[in-house]
Amino acid sequence: MPIKVQNDLPVREILEEENIFVMDEERAMHQDIRPLEILILNLMPLKEATELQLLRLLSNSPLQLDITFMMVRSHQVKNTSISHIHKFYQDFEDVRDRKFDGMIITGAPVEMMDFEEVDYWQELTEIFDWSETHVTSTMFQCWGAQAAMYYYYGLPKEELPSKKSGLYFHEVRNRKVPLVRGFDDIFLAPHSRHTETPIRLIRECKDIMILAESEEAGFFLGMSDEGRKVFVQGHPEYGRMTLDKEYHRDVEKGMDVPVPVNYYPGDDPENKPLLTWRATSQNLYFNWLNFYVYQLTPYNLMGTPEFT
Repeated sequence: MPIKVQNDLPVREILEEENIFVMDEERAMHQDIRPLEILILNLMPLKEATELQLLRLLSNSPLQLDITFMMVRSHQVKNTSISHIHKFYQDFEDVRDRKFDGMIITGAPVEMMDFEEVDYWQELTEIFDWSETHVTSTMFQCWGAQAAMYYYYGLPKEELPSKKSGLYFHEVRNRKVPLVRGFDDIFLAPHSRHTETPIRLIRECKDIMILAESEEAGFFLGMSDEGRKVFVQGHPEYGRMTLDKEYHRDVEKGMDVPVPVNYYPGDDPENKPLLTWRATSQNLYFNWLNFYVYQLTPYNLMGTPEFT
């Protein structure tokens, strides 16, 4: 799939080296096609790493995507250069009057705080409300999923006894739902978090359909509003070495963190991790784009009753 990004986006060179078709703005202007407009609200601190992870997975489709990166104005970025933010990111005021086929809201390293204590919580809830009338389907990831389930359905998150880090086995539920089409009965997926929205509370919420869960890691995947909201309490976008970098970073800080489970061969952090979740992750993003964005979105985003 051709992904349209700005010509000089730094991760573009990496994507091209991986043989991912990235289309520049000039070429896209000469194609007689309406690409899917995808908005990514990137709340992760290392924004370029997250850009690469998401674009790599969104490429697994024959659809053409036009990507817009967004940040929150009410939070000061510390781990990404200001020049990168100014050049490649827009804020909510820039996109407020636009309509999008799909949106991804990432996780964020603020899970130990109450939602209302997060400095951009008010802005984020405004974006949640706006998405109801301006986005066909939104995928909420990790803390983003916890925040959305709290805001829309009042489900609180709970602190875990220790960090949940590693690859966990999950079982598919409701196999006939297109979002899990092609999934194996049991599959591995990454988690990296200190909190969770307990699955017992999600089961009690009649609005959320659980699609995949783990005995060890709890809720992983679900949706509501007929797929207009997709919740992923995990990090399917993570690359091979992401958990490794997080683990060694925490160890260097003197933190008492467990070795990521099912991740290193022999559970030895000196061994190179095996990539065992990429196919499932690509399948998830493809199914979301195809069945809940492309199949449902109007051709003319600005002129349909569903978006007025």
